[in-house]
Amino acid sequence: MPYQKILLTGGAGFIGSHVADALLANGKEVICIDNFDPFYNAAIKEENISGARKNPSFQLLRLDLADTSPAELASLLEGAGIDAIIHLAGRAGVRPSIQYAESYYECNLIGTLHLLEFARLQHITQFIFASSSSVYGNNPALPWREDNPEHHPISPYAATKLAAEELGDVYTHLHGIRFIALRLFTVYGPRQRPDLAIHRFYDKISKGEPIQLYGDGSSSRDYTFVTDIVAGILAALEYQGGSEVINLGDHRTISLLTLVSTIEKAMNKKAIIEWLPMQAGDVNTTYADISKAGMLLGYKPGVLFEEGIARFVKWKEDQSRLLTHA
Repeated sequence: MPYQKILLTGGAGFIGSHVADALLANGKEVICIDNFDPFYNAAIKEENISGARKNPSFQLLRLDLADTSPAELASLLEGAGIDAIIHLAGRAGVRPSIQYAESYYECNLIGTLHLLEFARLQHITQFIFASSSSVYGNNPALPWREDNPEHHPISPYAATKLAAEELGDVYTHLHGIRFIALRLFTVYGPRQRPDLAIHRFYDKISKGEPIQLYGDGSSSRDYTFVTDIVAGILAALEYQGGSEVINLGDHRTISLLTLVSTIEKAMNKKAIIEWLPMQAGDVNTTYADISKAGMLLGYKPGVLFEEGIARFVKWKEDQSRLLTHA
């Protein structure tokens, strides 16, 4: 990579901590910003970066981008010599965004604006942004292509991601920042947030408690294993073309019922299912056209869904063993 010192936001989270580990393994220096939001237990994030913190090339700043002005950020990082920004920080989750729309706006838009202004002030021109497949809404033109103009977000979370993409486009036009928006499709794997479906299902099934399924089980997602996403993010960091919007997915769809049966098989245990109506803000299907990512980034996902679920289950089982012997 042409960039040596990376400012990584959200670096203690699920995807961010994997990106931090990969950057360090590639000999990069990482300044990690994370606010350890109480959306879920902060101890989980502490564990995520426990390995990275042992590396002298890793530095952690605990701050909230939405509450930190660009000038304050520039003062904190004066002389740091940052070459590029990977912006993964943001308030996640479709359903909670309906209830807490204002906080999503502040975190995902104001935080991104502050970081773009910081990049302008510091003349940092390589800016990687984690967007979301949710910006496509329920667009029926599957698989979703980046050049499809029909975007109909159906949650505040999705709207903030699309608006942040537009902000990045403005900063490209006005200030020459190469803004690469990566639309991530349902990322899963070790360290996955405890509120996400695969993690919740594992915990419920292991305890013999019912899992809640919404709709009729036919809804589907383009599940993408975290190491494939990390490879795409690192490839985007190297990219030297113009500003782009790029899908990072697996280009396969998995139904909700197939997800459950795959977890059952990996755990060798049956689920108890409680059926509920579809939730507001949920889309029916996500499905990525990844031809652009392949062409521009050499992106090629390699982890099959069954293998990825098996890796997740093994991680959870290893965690349980460690807790048992602690």
